[in-house]
Amino acid sequence: MDMEYISPPGKLYRKTILALFFGSFVTFADLYSTQPVIPVIAEQFHILPAKASLALSFSTGMLAICLFIISIFSGIGDRKRIMGTALTLSALCSISVSFVHSLPLLLAIRAVQGAALAGFPSIAMAYITEEFHPKSLGYVIGIYVSGSSIGGLAGRLIVGSLSDFLNWNIAIGCLGALSLLISMAFWMMLPSSKHIMANPISLRSIKSSLIHNLRNRGLLILYTIGFLLMGSFVAVYNYAGIPLMEPPYNLSQTLVGFIFIIYLAGTFSSAWMGKLADRMDRTRVISAGIMLMITGGALTLSGSIVMKIAGLTAFTFGFFGSHSIASSWVGILANKNEKAQASSFYLLFYYAGSSLIGAAGGVFLHSYGWGGVIGAAGILLASAFVLALFIGKTESAFLREDS
Repeated sequence: MDMEYISPPGKLYRKTILALFFGSFVTFADLYSTQPVIPVIAEQFHILPAKASLALSFSTGMLAICLFIISIFSGIGDRKRIMGTALTLSALCSISVSFVHSLPLLLAIRAVQGAALAGFPSIAMAYITEEFHPKSLGYVIGIYVSGSSIGGLAGRLIVGSLSDFLNWNIAIGCLGALSLLISMAFWMMLPSSKHIMANPISLRSIKSSLIHNLRNRGLLILYTIGFLLMGSFVAVYNYAGIPLMEPPYNLSQTLVGFIFIIYLAGTFSSAWMGKLADRMDRTRVISAGIMLMITGGALTLSGSIVMKIAGLTAFTFGFFGSHSIASSWVGILANKNEKAQASSFYLLFYYAGSSLIGAAGGVFLHSYGWGGVIGAAGILLASAFVLALFIGKTESAFLREDS
């Protein structure tokens, strides 16, 4: 039976992981392409940063709304086709931003892009849990999540740097052209699904899956943790560049963009902590990751730019590692026939946190400054930490109920 799964070593294993890495890269590069230019968008349209951040929140919000709908119909077609189409449409949306010169049109395109991208993340996680051997699940999802950190880094660097020489919308269009090329590579490299179970779609089956996934206490806790982690992370990164572009730092848009090199810490931590969680108690590892986020956030309150960067590095390291553990844990707790829906619920909460808390962070910045953003994120992360301590006990109870 093990031979039916994609397992290490081998060319197929390496090619499939790389394809999923590419898909994750495009998703996060396109999705967060407007984040480094929020201050520029606010200045051009004469609006507050909180309103400018809607260019990101509209995209993540639509993605969250569409995730579950996409997952319902994913069982009637090849997962590869759904994911590949999502990546291609997203790249075309980024290219179209090059021709945008009004805020309403920008928000509309970003909303469409978020809806298109909904076809990738939940389907990708279900694909991984279905096609790869369970013993390598933590590592594979860690590599997949590392693609999000590299994509987030590259997208921010490309858009942030080019916007100092070109218009910010032209910079996003250049990123879209790169995303289109990478999407073509994804189409060529990813093997089609072999273990997907094409169950007939009915209201009864949908209702049954919904009830099971929402009554499972372990899954509910993981969904909430994803909401709190992502919301805190986006709130911090949405507005981190604003105080750095003001006195006494006065950094340029290019230099602020290069701060996102910190994302490389997430590239390492997602794979390393995911593999560590395969061997150790997941509760202990994810709790350590969340505590690292809280500590890193506190360090950014220092007036020293070196301490701020060190704090953001620790914050980023903890986030990507914690997210890789939580997302792989969903696949472990979910029933075999409900993995896609469970993954969709996790990502629905995850991106809802990005949209809601990410935008709310601008209100705290306007009212209380950078300390308000960090204080709000710290409270949310402390709640996630408490839930993480409880998840081990909840998982044991769930497994006994299902045995």
